[in-house]
Amino acid sequence: MSHTSDKPQVAGLVLAAGGGRRLGGRPKALLEHRGRPLVENAVRVLRAGGCRSVHVVLGAAADEVLRRADLTGCAVSVNPDWEEGMGSSLRVGLASLASAGGGRDAALVSLVDQPGIGAAAVARVVAACDSPSALVSAAYGGRRGHPVLFGARRWEAVAERATGDRGARDYLADHEKEIALVECGDVAEAYDIDTPEDLERLE
Repeated sequence: MSHTSDKPQVAGLVLAAGGGRRLGGRPKALLEHRGRPLVENAVRVLRAGGCRSVHVVLGAAADEVLRRADLTGCAVSVNPDWEEGMGSSLRVGLASLASAGGGRDAALVSLVDQPGIGAAAVARVVAACDSPSALVSAAYGGRRGHPVLFGARRWEAVAERATGDRGARDYLADHEKEIALVECGDVAEAYDIDTPEDLERLE
């Protein structure tokens, strides 16, 4: 990519459909963090990290999330099959991005239940996107984690492989050698909010 052209346009995609099974069925999008629903935090982080637009995929308690969370300016999709796992939500999100039309070179995928990953990590991954074929992942101590960025030319293939709860894992495993790893361990923590004990990490 020549330096005369504009930077790639990166859209953010928040997967926020989970029902929080191990949290007694509390939808993860609505867990409180700094006084607001967790999904708002995820959207704010993507915007602060340089994502031009933000798409959000809801599932569990979608109506309640829309009522309680301020998702102004986001493109919101509801995944009717959210109980099948993250793969179906990733497919819904990528379809939403594709139908949004041109001007999107890549999608940066983040998970709603990782509040330890802030704008600094997002910005690093966004900065590493150099083309619509980009495949970039944050790394923590050299190990691949979130967020992950997929160039637009990869969306169709990623969606085809996204099944069950594996999300993009199979696609990433097949394209391991193409992934540009961006170390983020110094600016972010990649924990998930999965169990009641994890709730203590929320502020």
